Amino acid sequence: MNNYLSYKSLLKVIFLFLLMGSLNKVQAQTDSLLQTLLVNEKIDSQLITPSKMLFTQKLVWGTNGIFKNRYGNIEDPIERRKIDLRIRRKMLQIHQIGGFVTLGGMLAQGIVGSQLYNGSYKLKQTHEALGAAVNLTYGLTAINALFTPPSTFKRDKKITSIRLHKWLAIAHMSGMLATNILASQIENNPSLKPYHRAAAYTSFVSLAAAMVVIKF
Repeated sequence: MNNYLSYKSLLKVIFLFLLMGSLNKVQAQTDSLLQTLLVNEKIDSQLITPSKMLFTQKLVWGTNGIFKNRYGNIEDPIERRKIDLRIRRKMLQIHQIGGFVTLGGMLAQGIVGSQLYNGSYKLKQTHEALGAAVNLTYGLTAINALFTPPSTFKRDKKITSIRLHKWLAIAHMSGMLATNILASQIENNPSLKPYHRAAAYTSFVSLAAAMVVIKF
């Protein structure tokens, strides 16, 4: 029992360490852009108005986006950009907290799911409730990443932690879609269970890896 409690405490410490490290990295990156705006007299126009961004970012923050007339009473483009970057920092912090919450939900769902696979069907409703919660937190987490104000358009071809994080995001998003699609078909086709489990494991592992790489 004591060994179990020690193991559980160790997991909590590791969890908090990764969480704080991830949040500090996001804040440091955004603060660096804010500092550039504060100290440089000659600023690259692309830093103030990025021309390259995700289509979801263009939908909201682009020249013809939903928030194209934001901060109408603030004419200074640098001041407007500062506000965008502060919003970006907050949204990415929520994104990363949501990632850890989702990861914990996936772990719980996986434990319950393994009991279902062993024939303990009394946990079916619990498994479905956890699945709904995971889908909700995952969706909110994704929204805070996809619709955040853009950073800069400048990118290089180096393999960075941010780039790895994005590649892993494609993997866990694909896994989540596959998991949900297969889950809706298992009742009529039980032979899909191994594929459902594989998709769920893929989602969990790739999301966990995405949270780890962003720390370094």
